[in-house]
Amino acid sequence: MVRAVEQEQESKKLTSMILDFKGSNDNKDEGDNGLNSNVSVEEMVAAFQAREKQLLNEMDQMKEKFAKLLLGEDMSGGGTGVSSALALSNAITNLAASVFGEQSRLEPMSTERKARWRKEMAWLLSVTDHIVELVPSHQKNKDGSDMEIMVTKQRNDLLMNIPALRTLDRMLIDGLDTFKDQTEFYYLSKDASDSEKGNNKREDDKWWLPTVKVPPDGLSEAARKNLQVQKECVTQVLKAAMAINAQLLSEMEIPESYIESLPKNGRASLGDSIYKSITDDFFDPDQFLSSMDLSSEHKILDLKNRIEASIVIWKRKMHQKDSKSWGSGVSMEKRELFEERVEIILHLIKHRFPGLPQSSLDISKIEYNKDVGQAVLESYSRILESLAHTVMSRIEDVIRADLLTQDPPESNPTKDDSRPNSVRAGDDSESTNAQTLSDLLTWTTDQNDNEDQTEPQLETPKENNDQKHLTKLNILINKKISYLESLGGLRSPTSRH
Repeated sequence: MVRAVEQEQESKKLTSMILDFKGSNDNKDEGDNGLNSNVSVEEMVAAFQAREKQLLNEMDQMKEKFAKLLLGEDMSGGGTGVSSALALSNAITNLAASVFGEQSRLEPMSTERKARWRKEMAWLLSVTDHIVELVPSHQKNKDGSDMEIMVTKQRNDLLMNIPALRTLDRMLIDGLDTFKDQTEFYYLSKDASDSEKGNNKREDDKWWLPTVKVPPDGLSEAARKNLQVQKECVTQVLKAAMAINAQLLSEMEIPESYIESLPKNGRASLGDSIYKSITDDFFDPDQFLSSMDLSSEHKILDLKNRIEASIVIWKRKMHQKDSKSWGSGVSMEKRELFEERVEIILHLIKHRFPGLPQSSLDISKIEYNKDVGQAVLESYSRILESLAHTVMSRIEDVIRADLLTQDPPESNPTKDDSRPNSVRAGDDSESTNAQTLSDLLTWTTDQNDNEDQTEPQLETPKENNDQKHLTKLNILINKKISYLESLGGLRSPTSRH
């Protein structure tokens, strides 16, 4: 805000100087040179006045945005607003929804939308510049002696993650810019007839999205290569955003209100049939998921909520010393085995279906979180994860349309249309985006191996350094997070002691 005021004052000063110059120029003899000078000066005055008006408008927007944050979204000023952390999280989420909306086409963002996104995100992220911690430092005195002092530095999690998220942000927007001048595929209007759509007619729950059309002979090799490159890039962004978001959610405290809403035991949370499948002597997570009804986004999310709740319940009971709280004859070893199984299922769900809405536990953590820095990082990584998944789906739409030109529909394997679009999009990129079962089983081992390594600090790169930072982001992605540890709070529901 201070910078905007300074820019406004500088603009007024320059305008005044130009007006003085114009006045002195009017005293000259009227001739061609004088006329040309007067025209040039008037154009400059108009330009500076337009800039001044723009700065004043931006300052009014900034005042309104920060007023809402300070009031906690309670515009009555009655003090009943939400916390600063939640207000900032909602502001970032609403800005992303307003700017990106439904990215229905694989095309660059408009200049206006791009400028608004960068400007208003800079406003909201400026809060993190003032979230600091004290660190020891040395100061040299005039007599040459050294003295240890404490100085302020931006909090370490923000210092590492803000540049990383900015990198992911720019990579997504720059990736969309690569489709600016392409002419090989286009989109039909929503009112196009079925005959125009042909084999590309959408038969999923995203019926309102425009239909992609490619040339009868398919895309050129250059276009296919660019699509594949962008798909791999977006996959890396998606994985990195998911890793950062999962890490932040794991660090948030489980609210007491969520704990009080939990069932008495894990079996009540899962249901008898799911509990029986998980506790059976033979357990295959892929076979378990194939036996479940995952025909809609709602059913997948319900399964995720049940599993997360059971993990919280079981993990908490593992820390209870009072044997009365167990309420069953299940041994400690078997309970640990069951927890590992549901943890594997939870990871498979999250990585196989990346487009799912947030679970009840995640929503509860975000709502009751009081840490402003965590709120900014969580919301920023969440909206980048959502945007990356959307862009991935749009790329898959074009690739699918190209495949239909190469093979007849009968011989081209299609995915189960009874499953939601977000699920099928996750399956399409599963070879690069999902983890194997062996990866999940060695989760804890990999995490321990990485603890002794120094965490790389991600700096905001130059435009031509994306490949180098992809390598750094891969290091960040490989820092795996254990859901078993992240979901296991130590506080118990007061009503179940």
